[in-house]
Amino acid sequence: MKNGNGNTKFILLHPYIQKQGSSNRLWLLAFLSIFTIAFLITLIYTRNSIPTTVAAVAAAAPSGTPPLSKPVVDALVHYASNYNTTGHMSNAEMKMISDVLRKCSPPCNLLVFGLTLETLLWRALNHNGRTVFIDENRYYAAYVEEKHPGIEAYDVQYTTKISEMNELIAYAKETIRNECRPFQNLLFSDCKLGLNDLPNHAYELAWDVILVDGPREYWPEAPGRMSPIFTAGVLARSKKGGSPKTHVFVHDFNRNVERISSNEFLCKDNLVESQDWLGHFVLERGDKNVFQFCRSHSSSPPSSSSSSS
Repeated sequence: MKNGNGNTKFILLHPYIQKQGSSNRLWLLAFLSIFTIAFLITLIYTRNSIPTTVAAVAAAAPSGTPPLSKPVVDALVHYASNYNTTGHMSNAEMKMISDVLRKCSPPCNLLVFGLTLETLLWRALNHNGRTVFIDENRYYAAYVEEKHPGIEAYDVQYTTKISEMNELIAYAKETIRNECRPFQNLLFSDCKLGLNDLPNHAYELAWDVILVDGPREYWPEAPGRMSPIFTAGVLARSKKGGSPKTHVFVHDFNRNVERISSNEFLCKDNLVESQDWLGHFVLERGDKNVFQFCRSHSSSPPSSSSSSS
């Protein structure tokens, strides 16, 4: 190296300094390597231990909150049935459903067609299980979910008409070995009476209790309850797990549409009780090789005044 006066200067590096710098770098590299390895081992161990820990906690935790006691259930039913408005179920009707829900082994799966004045009651009575509501009005379903967080509601589009009930029942009988068979996954069904646009999990869950209390309207061009009654019958017969029995309740059972459709697809032999306007059926899990809804079919022919109450 040269400076301004032309003299040459040399810089001498002592070997010890060079060795000391290299040694520091080696120590730093070793420390970083050890830290990296320790971090990776900790990360792998933590990720592997999380499922085990969660499973252990879940196994040690109680299976669910205790079921509601009978006095609490009776009180809920009492106040709901004495609500100062029209259009709600009677005390006897509510008690029929609440008795079944109280005895249902948790977790109990409850499917309800129709968002009604009793919606909050059904969810409260089935607090240890899963309650799913299906309604024909998407805006009302969204409103209920927003107003009552925790409510699980879905909308469905009905394509049937009460005025076409006789033709639809005749069609179901003609295609009972194909589109409208009693044992099938309705998600892939083309049956005109089957609901195939429910959420996918609705076809996988083993429903313990099904309540048909919708659609609401009852006039010739209204959709009627033929489809939910047919769908309830197929879901009960096609369930994969859980109890082999399914309790199906049909409200407004005294009206022609509900009575005739229930006799066709839920069957008189399965009717165990009725109170006021509510019919209670108990259906057994079916056989995919059986192509009939009822063992002894003796339902009355559809009435020409099917739209009258």
